[in-house]
Amino acid sequence: MPKKWKTRFSLLIVIGISVWIGSLISPMVWNYGKDSLLDAQKISDSPSIQQAVSLERAFQEVFNFVSPSVVSIATERTIDINNQPFMHDPFFEHFFGDRVNPGQSHKQTQRGLGSGIILNQEGYILTNEHVVRNMDKLTIKLSNNKTFEAKLIGSDSDLDLALLKIEGSKELKPVSMGNSSEVKVGNWAIAIGSPLGFEQSFTVGVVSSISRGGIDSSGLNYIQTDAAINQGNSGGPLLNIKGEVVGVNRMIASQNGGSIGIGFAIPINEAKDIVEELKNNGKIVRPWLGVGLDRISAEERESLKIPQEKGAIVRQVVQNSPAQKSGILPKDVIVRIGDKDVENPIDVVNKVRHSKVGSRISVELIRNNSTIHVVVIPEKKPD
Repeated sequence: MPKKWKTRFSLLIVIGISVWIGSLISPMVWNYGKDSLLDAQKISDSPSIQQAVSLERAFQEVFNFVSPSVVSIATERTIDINNQPFMHDPFFEHFFGDRVNPGQSHKQTQRGLGSGIILNQEGYILTNEHVVRNMDKLTIKLSNNKTFEAKLIGSDSDLDLALLKIEGSKELKPVSMGNSSEVKVGNWAIAIGSPLGFEQSFTVGVVSSISRGGIDSSGLNYIQTDAAINQGNSGGPLLNIKGEVVGVNRMIASQNGGSIGIGFAIPINEAKDIVEELKNNGKIVRPWLGVGLDRISAEERESLKIPQEKGAIVRQVVQNSPAQKSGILPKDVIVRIGDKDVENPIDVVNKVRHSKVGSRISVELIRNNSTIHVVVIPEKKPD
């Protein structure tokens, strides 16, 4: 057979074998691809995936609904910095005498960041007092990037809340207020704010505790959450899954300054109680008893013959205070105030905080194994 025909014959054999092999494997490839498409379709149709997608959409709806009501706050102040940090150091003065001019200083601008919540279309904004404390300039930035200079209307350092106001904006969208008394452990907890300057950041977690008290002297029972909160989130909202504000983010517990999943928010019901007073008076008039309280140790309970495990022991009584005028003494143990049994000092603080200056508060206490009843009249807390 000529060489040319041999080449053509070999080529035909190769083509035939290829077609035969292809006819064998093509159904396998087709079936595999078909099965993969069916599997993908089955996964996307599964109830659990659909529930997860619905939850994603719920989070997106919350963000779209609330983000226009959350602002970032840029703060500035100018301070004098001494150019000679060792000016008053005796060792330094021994060698250099008075050759250093103690009047030398320069101006330095300090800046800070925080978040805030639009309360109404009048331009009132709620934030933390520590965000705006001692600041010269407050700049509000809306979600649409428009900026306004804000005026401080009033503040309360005890609850760490401040009320600001901006003028000239007709595009303000107020937040929807929730009821913090309805918050339960395990509820969704959503934070929107400007952590570390990253504006309109959205983080999600759950409510870890609803009555975390004893953290500071405010007497507040904070809402605890594991939603990521960092510097710059202060003053921003803590939201429920409905997009309602249930708290004002205040602080975190951290060893390095960053979020480790322990954040605290002021219950919004506490904030509602003082906003109107800040708007009208610029400050909060606090009732005051003038006592220093503490928990009772086991040794004190035994030595003072206190029959129950509850109560708050009086450590200090301020001279000429309402407490002294009523006859309360150091080492007295307050076991009931008003109509509430006292389990710890926070109970006393809360009762007084929610009372009025000049009102009459009945106090039951134990002294020398005897029960004593007194009436104390709160006065305005000294500045």
